[in-house]
Amino acid sequence: MRCHTALHTSTEQTVYHHTTRNEFVQPSLGGKTALVTGSAAGIGRGFLLACARAGADVAVHYHTSDAAAAATAEEARSHGVAATTVQADVTDPTEVEALFEAVEAELGTVDVLVNNVGAFAPRHWTDIDYETWRTVMETNVDATYLCCRRAVPAMREAGWGRVVNVGYAGSEKGLVNPKNAPYFIAKTGVLLFTRMLAADTTEDGITVNAISPYVVETSDAFPDDAPRGRWARVEDLVAVLEFFLSAAASYVSGENVEVDGGYLPEKV
Repeated sequence: MRCHTALHTSTEQTVYHHTTRNEFVQPSLGGKTALVTGSAAGIGRGFLLACARAGADVAVHYHTSDAAAAATAEEARSHGVAATTVQADVTDPTEVEALFEAVEAELGTVDVLVNNVGAFAPRHWTDIDYETWRTVMETNVDATYLCCRRAVPAMREAGWGRVVNVGYAGSEKGLVNPKNAPYFIAKTGVLLFTRMLAADTTEDGITVNAISPYVVETSDAFPDDAPRGRWARVEDLVAVLEFFLSAAASYVSGENVEVDGGYLPEKV
């Protein structure tokens, strides 16, 4: 199947060229560098390998899982791209700076940034100590802010960039619950930041979007009932990431796609 893509010239005439739908929808990241935070395992690993399959050189970020990060990097290389591992606490501005310097030295400036790191604490808010509360806030909101602050200037200069943040299904609706409250609050902040950054980069060739799962098969805790009889698979989230990184989404920014199987937060 082929589709027609309209291009508007300076004289407002409409010119059409042919492109295959597959080429338009599937990301093509040859010559680009992708950094996925928390990509040694789980969802982050799936995101990183998707970038590698699309042709991007990739940086596998980890905090403590060095062996898993090395294995993920090795698998990424099987797709014919360069891959490196980088260790950092992404809640620390100094370590974030060092992280980006290391990626730039080995792979070049970051063109694709996926902010996947984000701790959660599935306990009643009165049972969560202050240190845990701060960890949830910092790994979700602060880490997203710090990595974007470091990555976006180079994207602006290049005139192209893709930022994808990870939210949580229902957060956009103001969902909150006494159990796991800091996570709901933090993910709402991530989505607000996503919309703000999208608005701030409209003239720079950069898109900024969010993917918000409900519960994924790699999670540590599960509710009683799964929408559609199963939890989200990593590939369900990867499909949305691939769309955001594709040419088909070049005019999509500031959006949040909930990958939740039709979950209704009003039931919480």
